[in-house]
Amino acid sequence: MSFPDIAAALGADMPELRGRLASNQPLASYTWFRVGGPAQALFSPADEADLAYFLNRLPRETPVTVIGLGSNLIVRDGGVPGVVIRLGGKGFGEIELLPGHRLRAGTAVPDMKAARAAAEAGLDGLAFLRGIPGSIGGALRMNAGAHGGETTDVLIEARGVDRAGTIRSFSHAQMGFSYRHSEAPDDVIFTSALFQGRPGEPAAILAEMDRITAAREASQPIREKTGGSTFANPKPQSAWKVIDAAGCRGLVLGDAQVSEMHCNFLINRGQATAADIEGLGEEVRRRVLEQCGVELRWEIRRIGVAG
Repeated sequence: MSFPDIAAALGADMPELRGRLASNQPLASYTWFRVGGPAQALFSPADEADLAYFLNRLPRETPVTVIGLGSNLIVRDGGVPGVVIRLGGKGFGEIELLPGHRLRAGTAVPDMKAARAAAEAGLDGLAFLRGIPGSIGGALRMNAGAHGGETTDVLIEARGVDRAGTIRSFSHAQMGFSYRHSEAPDDVIFTSALFQGRPGEPAAILAEMDRITAAREASQPIREKTGGSTFANPKPQSAWKVIDAAGCRGLVLGDAQVSEMHCNFLINRGQATAADIEGLGEEVRRRVLEQCGVELRWEIRRIGVAG
């Protein structure tokens, strides 16, 4: 499927644009599932100012969707109408160590890279980020957490650009964090985050990160085409336990499968479509509700239109 070309007209109306703007760009390669259709227009801004310029001049009726590393994402087979914005590492991938045991990171920085930079600098408290397969932007949006830590535990403030092109800052309180959720405005595209750590010994922090890595490799199908944890834990229960209890471990739809290793992970066995993966997830939700009386909530974002 392809969309009408809107990139050419948008570019003509933005003569000072410095980022890359392209029409009908495939998105499957940007996702860990390796599925999905194209973006009607894909924009990679050069930096925060370029992003603000673009959003300020973008017609208000044009839909905007933001993607990060694609680890927690299903792009539907029909693709994504409007503009998809992907923040690249050059303009949004910087890490800065600051006085007072603080670290500032661009939102394109992989969580594990931020964790390592902190550890090597003797900055404790951010090691949990090593267990999150995403970027800082996604961590802000969903209060990502792992191995006993959450984004809310260390965030001081976040910075971003809203739909009108205004650069804004959000304090920790303004983020409105709860379990796997933030109350920050949906139209804000985060560009950087400031974190508070505490003094620590690099060797000890790196050892903790190695433990987290070993635990992930032993219990999760991280070598597969997967999107990470599929459903939020229906506290006080664990999602994988109710999925297993409903008999869904190893369940197959098309070429998508519920992981045998960890049944809160869906995997693309090679030729799955986005419809296979999303349909399998919905079947898991149906069976868990029927068998266990528990309603699972998607943790993986699903964007775009059906093919």
